Amino acid sequence: MATDAPQRHYRAPCPSCGAPVEFASAQTPYAVCGYCRSTVAREGEVLRRIGRMAELFDDHSPLQLGAGGRIALDGGEPAFTLIGRLQYKSEAGVWTEWIALLDGGATATLGEDNGAYVFTSAVPPGVRLPDVRALPVGAATAFDGQRWSVAYSGQAQLIAAQGELPRLPPLGQPFALVELRSEGGEVLSIDYGAQPPQAERGRAVQLPELRLHGLKDESVKSEHGRQFNCPHCGAPVQVRLDSTKALTCGTCHSIITLEGSVGGELRAAGQGARVRPLIALGRTGQLQGVHWQVVGFQQRVGQEPGDDETFSWQEYLLFNRQKGFAFLVDASDGWSLVRPTTGAPRLAIDERSANYLGTRYALQSRYRATTGYVLGEFYWPVERGQQTDNRDFSSGRGLLSMEKSDSEVTWSSGDRLPSRAVAAAFGLQDLPEAAAHADALPVTAFKSVMTLLLILFVIIIVLVLLTECSGGSGGGYTRSSGGSWGGYSSGGGHK
Repeated sequence: MATDAPQRHYRAPCPSCGAPVEFASAQTPYAVCGYCRSTVAREGEVLRRIGRMAELFDDHSPLQLGAGGRIALDGGEPAFTLIGRLQYKSEAGVWTEWIALLDGGATATLGEDNGAYVFTSAVPPGVRLPDVRALPVGAATAFDGQRWSVAYSGQAQLIAAQGELPRLPPLGQPFALVELRSEGGEVLSIDYGAQPPQAERGRAVQLPELRLHGLKDESVKSEHGRQFNCPHCGAPVQVRLDSTKALTCGTCHSIITLEGSVGGELRAAGQGARVRPLIALGRTGQLQGVHWQVVGFQQRVGQEPGDDETFSWQEYLLFNRQKGFAFLVDASDGWSLVRPTTGAPRLAIDERSANYLGTRYALQSRYRATTGYVLGEFYWPVERGQQTDNRDFSSGRGLLSMEKSDSEVTWSSGDRLPSRAVAAAFGLQDLPEAAAHADALPVTAFKSVMTLLLILFVIIIVLVLLTECSGGSGGGYTRSSGGSWGGYSSGGGHK
């Protein structure tokens, strides 16, 4: 009969400081002393010190060692307890992997990054994994009879650890990491730093479905909010979100990147002319039945290949403690609400369409997107001038977007919204431009309108030329962008 209690306990004094080091699992050979941070290896009934672990980056996660819950897995719903914590860093940010001890003694991983969670378990040893050289970002590959798309490929390193650990990559030593996504929303993460390579496979989860207990007290977290002085102007800056990796100073509007931890290295970059968001940061509103708070704002600029014209749009980063992050996009053809997907839609061979969850989306535009101006807090290390290659797809009012950087491919999906719904949600009735905003049209209708306008424009030009042969005529050009329908997402594992 399954119970919530671990199956076996073992305790021994730390060989460095003498404090008790406890093992809840018989299968975890490593642990980090909670007092002196010594890394110890378990050899039978003896503990041997093999090094010292760096201090954890305080990410203000609601999770902590000893917290437990249940997970729907292989037709059952076993209980689990969090017994260990590994923090990794790549060129794009920091993320955490919690070691979960399941009923029966097996271990799994609860990955935490960008306000999202993925629960994975180890792929059985002996399973043949693809060669890392055959897995560039955006490539497709087959594994276990299923098609996967490479969402991330790059270097990562362990920066800190806590508790019991079934594995222990060398501290600070870079290793190759590849993350793949399937159409069905699964995640396959392959660590090529181990020999042979090790893989974990799982799916995205939300904290409420795990029925967690033993979480951190939110009142304690709020009392110890992170605060520091802006490295550019010296004004006090408050970090409000758990997963913030970059934010702007409220006084000088410089972009501040948080490296490692507050109190460590802080990088600040100034910005040019200020942009005033239509929706103020901190404002709350309800969209599609969820209460969101505006925590970030981006002004972005797009340019299609071979086109000298540029177009711009705005993105509001929304946050809900249970749902994570979403993007409210304000483009010239209307509003939309999208969220990053866990799964990887399937691109057609000619890349003119994509299929996701049984729906076919047609390609609308492809362009280079550049971040021009930012305000607020972000879960990735945002920078002014940051660029991605984007593709926008549409199916009626449904939207699908792909953003590709050098190391990552991120998909987002969502729906178009009536401007009146946005105005009502965020109390914008006093702002005429919100109510007058053009609602997004289905693609076929939009093309029909543009065709009609083009015909009328040509007729006017012909009439002018017939009546004023000696004169020249110039016409205005209105560019309607699809927006990006999503935001650039940092690299790392399990988003």
